[in-house]
Amino acid sequence: MIHVKWDRETLHFPVPPPETKLGKLRTDLAEYTHLPLGSFKLIHAGAVMKDDSAPLTAYKIRENSTIALIGGHSLPSAPTPAPSSRPQPKVKEPPTEQSTITAIRTELDRVRTTLAPDVDALVSALAPSIATTMSSPTSAPTPASGSAPTQSFSSTAQVPPFPPPHPTPASYSSKPTSSDHTRLSELLLQSLLRLDAMHLAGSDWPEARAERKAAVREVQGVLDRLDGAWSAR
Repeated sequence: MIHVKWDRETLHFPVPPPETKLGKLRTDLAEYTHLPLGSFKLIHAGAVMKDDSAPLTAYKIRENSTIALIGGHSLPSAPTPAPSSRPQPKVKEPPTEQSTITAIRTELDRVRTTLAPDVDALVSALAPSIATTMSSPTSAPTPASGSAPTQSFSSTAQVPPFPPPHPTPASYSSKPTSSDHTRLSELLLQSLLRLDAMHLAGSDWPEARAERKAAVREVQGVLDRLDGAWSAR
């Protein structure tokens, strides 16, 4: 079986034949969930599955693989500002490699400070005997003076905004619930989606590409640690 995480549900499907195209799986999931075909993304092992013409073997889908289904509904549109006599703000400059690196580091720092401690607390509460203290990662270097500030990136992907920091529990007074696991899992998946949506200008930005790859690997590691502890409970 393969497992598809959708919102607060986990769907289970027989493993498709190896030659099955991603587009076929996407269509089957759209029919099952009654979601518009182009309204959601599929994520496996920290990477967004984009090429519908590729076989599932290209994404290493096998027995007991877990796929995350993100999206499925439109985000609320921003309210229309009231007319104002104030001068319109200047159009933001296009992102640079340095501003993109800064954005990647900012996203990773949010995970380190607001989600990773919660995951550690949950893992410790589930299995104190096997939990290990997560070494605090070195903070990302502060960009040099004069570097471009973090930019707002436009993307066709409908990515939820990062939620307000959640109070980190020093410990759980009772055994963690499925709601605790679901909340952390969803927030980590949203972080992976935001990292994927950041614009990279191809091979011209090798440093930014390496930063994003390392950030995705670290966030995926936190998610794997969470899911592994929950499965072994």
